[in-house]
Amino acid sequence: MSQEKVDFKKEQKKNRKKLNRKAKVERVVATICSVVILLAACGWIGYSAYDSYEKKQAELEAEKEPEYTPVDLSAVQDYVTSLNSEE
Repeated sequence: MSQEKVDFKKEQKKNRKKLNRKAKVERVVATICSVVILLAACGWIGYSAYDSYEKKQAELEAEKEPEYTPVDLSAVQDYVTSLNSEE
């Protein structure tokens, strides 16, 4: 049992640089993946918020359509016609 431990420790010592480099690469890859996922989530949330804002603004603009009230201008037309006929 003791010899197995010694052999294991020797193997670790022999490959220490390789193992440390592998651990460092794994940390860097994990960090980069985390940042990419975080940026994608923020982008998605931002796009969703912007899209819902734009839809709400479009609905408000549609509600602001002016209401047209019919106006009877026949009296004014008759008055203008009577002025033209007097001359």
